[in-house]
Amino acid sequence: MDLTALRQFVVVARLEHLSRAADELHVAQPSLSRTIARLEGELGTPLFDRTNRLRLNRSGVLFRGYVERALGELDAGRRAVAEATEQGSGSVRLAAETFLALTEPIATFKREHAGVDIELRQLPATDMPRRLRAQDVDLCVASQPVPAAGLASTVLLDEPVLLATHVDHPFAHRASVSLDDLADEPFVIARKGQWQRTLLDRLFAETGRTPRIVCESDEAAAIQELIRSGLGIGFNPDFARRMMPEYPVAMIPVDHPDCRRTLSLLWNADSNLTSAAQLLRTAIINWNWTGA
Repeated sequence: MDLTALRQFVVVARLEHLSRAADELHVAQPSLSRTIARLEGELGTPLFDRTNRLRLNRSGVLFRGYVERALGELDAGRRAVAEATEQGSGSVRLAAETFLALTEPIATFKREHAGVDIELRQLPATDMPRRLRAQDVDLCVASQPVPAAGLASTVLLDEPVLLATHVDHPFAHRASVSLDDLADEPFVIARKGQWQRTLLDRLFAETGRTPRIVCESDEAAAIQELIRSGLGIGFNPDFARRMMPEYPVAMIPVDHPDCRRTLSLLWNADSNLTSAAQLLRTAIINWNWTGA
């Protein structure tokens, strides 16, 4: 049971697809299939169900957790030795759903700590707990609630979420809008799992309605352009109004106490952060998030 086999297993477990895993790992698919089969032989049980498609089974899910933690500890040890022997100023891995709000804090940190390597990864909030516990990332910034078992966190910003519309939309000059006002409006919104979509689904669930979604996208800039063009309406955090004061969309308060976004920083409570990760954590926490 060598490290290469374990690392390959983690990729196959994540993708649940042999050919895509082989492409990502740059190995031949038959070779990867034999590696997984040998691993299952050593464990004495299948790790995947092989019916219509490859799926991680209960044993595979259990084993993946241990493997990810073991590989995470080994990587943490390598990074700790590099810091202890002064091989550079260290590195930190930061994950977020979107980096729009983090651009300035990260840029400022790099100017002040030029020797620190920062690796950025875009992750859905649902993947963050597992990746933190596996020490695959050091810090995560989430815009929606994340299960906190084994994690430490701090709130960076709690802010209202505004309705974004074309500047000539009937709502554009309203002081506020209600959920009832939005019932039949076309929405341009992020895909399921992203915080804007989670918020939209939660708010509409309270009314017993289903939102009318005309476009789903993972591209934040495309969503803004579609709203600007009048294809539909969407959600923007109040932070966006400060970041893009001249952007030609109207932003209107929503008359609902839970139409808000909470930006949180998370890390593994059971692991020792590298010096670089501790520096970035402090910098992000101390950033002036309100702009006041």
